[in-house]
Amino acid sequence: MADKYKIIGPVYDFLSTIYSGRQIHKCKTAMNVDLKADDKILFAGVGHGRDAIDAAEKGAQVTVVDLSATMLKNVEKNLKGKNFKHPIRLVHSDILAFDEVGEYDQVVANFFLNVFPEEFMVTVMKHLGTLVKADGHFVIGDFHYPTGNVLTKAFQNAYWYIAVGIFTIFAKNAFHKIYNYPQHLENLGFSIEKKQSFNVLLIPSLWSMKASRKQIAKPQQEDAA
Repeated sequence: MADKYKIIGPVYDFLSTIYSGRQIHKCKTAMNVDLKADDKILFAGVGHGRDAIDAAEKGAQVTVVDLSATMLKNVEKNLKGKNFKHPIRLVHSDILAFDEVGEYDQVVANFFLNVFPEEFMVTVMKHLGTLVKADGHFVIGDFHYPTGNVLTKAFQNAYWYIAVGIFTIFAKNAFHKIYNYPQHLENLGFSIEKKQSFNVLLIPSLWSMKASRKQIAKPQQEDAA
């Protein structure tokens, strides 16, 4: 399969820094703060891997899965000279072919789900959900769903459409509206535990969220007569 990121992949980190003033990096690493040593973490579609490296520096057992050989090569470059308690495991694969079900304390999809058309995105989300342990977490970092007043929503939409337009042209990503990830997580049986927004020009333009599976209340037993 052709590597869609052969052209734009090498400058991915540079573009994200120029476009967000490092807010994208902060968004990607926001939910690493609660990680514990030896936690098993999966990063799907990892880009240049700086969020994965941050997790490994905290002692987590990190697995990275990406279909783009270009992106994985950039991760390898960023790993040079670094030593962790658990070496980062790099997997070159389609995420839907990665079937380590129920193995991970945290599954992370940072700026990854937005590359797909919505119907297929939901399919990928469902699959990622199966990789999360019963008591684990699903983390998503991405462009902020439009909220607030008319001007705020207009900026949020414009900020997204400029980005998606560039990646549609150079990487053939799907061109679509901003996805409502909290709603999709709820639909898949997850409950949002934590959410953090990141501003660009004082407007919340990116966000990260951590979700866990909804606990189904057990029916109470009636007292014996």
